[in-house]
Amino acid sequence: MKDLAEILAIARDVGWKAADILHSYYHGTIEDHDLQVQYKQNEPVTIADITVSKYILQRLQAAFSDQDFTYISEETYKSQLYQPNSQLVWLIDPLDGTRDFIDKTGDYAIHIALIQDHRPILSIVAVPETETIYYATKDGGTFKETPKETLPITLLTEKPIEDLTLVVSRSHRHERLNYLLQHLPCQNQKAVGSVGCKIATILEQKADIYISLSGKSAPKDWDIAAPELILTEAGGSFTHFDGSPLQYNTDDINQWGGLLASNSESHQILCQEAQRILSEFDNFKTV
Repeated sequence: MKDLAEILAIARDVGWKAADILHSYYHGTIEDHDLQVQYKQNEPVTIADITVSKYILQRLQAAFSDQDFTYISEETYKSQLYQPNSQLVWLIDPLDGTRDFIDKTGDYAIHIALIQDHRPILSIVAVPETETIYYATKDGGTFKETPKETLPITLLTEKPIEDLTLVVSRSHRHERLNYLLQHLPCQNQKAVGSVGCKIATILEQKADIYISLSGKSAPKDWDIAAPELILTEAGGSFTHFDGSPLQYNTDDINQWGGLLASNSESHQILCQEAQRILSEFDNFKTV
């Protein structure tokens, strides 16, 4: 494999240019700006998703034609093409937060992650509306890049657990998740779309915790991998409720169960509380 710094430089450039494409669709500044919204399994897909997916795949495949990489994008994924035995896999979400993109909330992002042996080693999260790219490499730290400067990000918090703020979804809510959020020791909440934007909110210290709890569906690998690495390399934590690490490029693209992302020293306590509250809920529902 090429040097990780060289791969990162190319991926960052791809992220910036992909962000420009999405930004143009969002603001209707390109000639053909009809989003052509379609629905697949109740999830919206636009021409912007498809165009950016093609752009990212073409750029990466051209740049790394001599490398033994597998490429998996949300818009091109087919279950029979998933390759859990591949050592090095690019996971791409060309438009995370499509509903927010359509609804013009500004909370949409691009995720690009390189997975090695089921764990992310490089990630890009581009947020077009803030003209920001967050990037990280394994053991290399997290950085925030804007057109003006590039700065390292290190998370620090000394808040009491009750003063922590949860960043929550505007959609993707269900009874079990609502019960959990209502019974956590911290009740401050901030609504943000896109997993990438939620984690960016934690990096910007405007929130402290994000919880994903799958219902009928679950977030996919490409929703989580890039945001996870930019959080953990900044000093945060992103685990299952039982504390186990997330795994990618397995035989299932879904990240089932409960996931908790945090910038807090209270991460383990929050995980334990989440398990206790859900056990309470499940017992209550079976009575």
